[in-house]
Amino acid sequence: MDDIYKGKRSLLLKGVRVDGTLSDILIDDQGTIAGMGKGLAGEAEFVLEGNGAFALPGLVNTHTHAAMTLLRGYADDMPLQEWLSQKIWPLEAHLTGEDVFWGTKLACLEMIRSGTVAFNDMYFFMQDAARAVDEMGLRAVLSYGFIDLFSEEKREQEIKATETLVTALKSMRNPRIRPAVGPHAVYTVSPEGLSWIAGYAKKEEIGIHIHLSETEKEVNDAVSQWKKRPVKILDECGILTPRTVAAHCCWLDRDECRLLARRGVHVSHNPASNMKLATGRAMPYHWLREEGASVTLGTDGCASNNNLDLFEEMKVAALLQKFAWNSPTVLPAGEALAMATSAGAKALGFGRGVIAPGEPAHLVLVDSRAVCNIPLHHISSNLVYSCSGSAVKTTICQGKVLMKDRVVPGKDEIIREASRAAAALVKRATDNAG
Repeated sequence: MDDIYKGKRSLLLKGVRVDGTLSDILIDDQGTIAGMGKGLAGEAEFVLEGNGAFALPGLVNTHTHAAMTLLRGYADDMPLQEWLSQKIWPLEAHLTGEDVFWGTKLACLEMIRSGTVAFNDMYFFMQDAARAVDEMGLRAVLSYGFIDLFSEEKREQEIKATETLVTALKSMRNPRIRPAVGPHAVYTVSPEGLSWIAGYAKKEEIGIHIHLSETEKEVNDAVSQWKKRPVKILDECGILTPRTVAAHCCWLDRDECRLLARRGVHVSHNPASNMKLATGRAMPYHWLREEGASVTLGTDGCASNNNLDLFEEMKVAALLQKFAWNSPTVLPAGEALAMATSAGAKALGFGRGVIAPGEPAHLVLVDSRAVCNIPLHHISSNLVYSCSGSAVKTTICQGKVLMKDRVVPGKDEIIREASRAAAALVKRATDNAG
């Protein structure tokens, strides 16, 4: 293996474009950007020739179920509730920790190869997911999917599982991996469970990751049962905080957008998943933006997307917003790029998400000579509307090179073992059903 992959090393990136300007970037052995400038001089263990590549802050995926890579393509083109109840939940019932380990490694591989350096994940067997993230070198906020189904007995089990995960992740003392709490949604978690989660997250000073107003049915059912919309329920339970990432948010009204902004909640837009599952309405980006809310970008899981390419997600987000709200000026390219970089980094507490001296070296190099970047009238337009993650040449997280010239160490083993795990999972589920 090339020595450049072995841990944090001082690194000099020569001849890269930062905001359109040709520059060098010096990264010290602590993974921090030590200097920037043209013709930069400095001692470095490795010199990486950029050849005019675009240097971007690493992309940040604020809503994933990473190990669902194993379910990619397993069930498509179905109504949401049938898709969940007939296909996804029965298969997930047979997941093992080893499945989640290899599924998460496969997700990390895909993210590294498409320029993502950090993600916000909610799933099961999350200590195994943490092991995968640790080995792959990415940053992640990990939460156990808390679902009590309004049962006191089930709630106590979920509380114990949540506390166990948080304790385990904190004991790793890995600055790249942070715990959060993951209440699934208002229709799967009781008000008592939500209130406990809010108090526990505050006490532990950790984030909250939740699905919110994804479908019209979710909103209507909440109003029918509780006489309140989901946002109001969450607010009364203390869930809406500056440490909260709320995924989907398709069926918000204007007042709810204002409240989310006032509470400092970070919204995760998941356009590809929402379109594929026909949630019936695009997230109201223009209202959220006007109210000053923080809007980020997520892919959701591979069972409903079916990939983790945030370059593709930026384009889909921009196009969906323009189409849904009948305005070609909504969500321009520069804003889409900020959603996938700086906004996501801030939402997860991973710095400012910019390339600057003193900042952590989380960055990617995009091939400026790729067909998608020819001609080059506007860099942001090309990145959002033309490129896919395949244009990423190099991925660096906390100063460590995870991919150089499209090579990720261990790729073949991950593909082999994840394929084996997926086949075995389906066989277990099929045998049990029979």
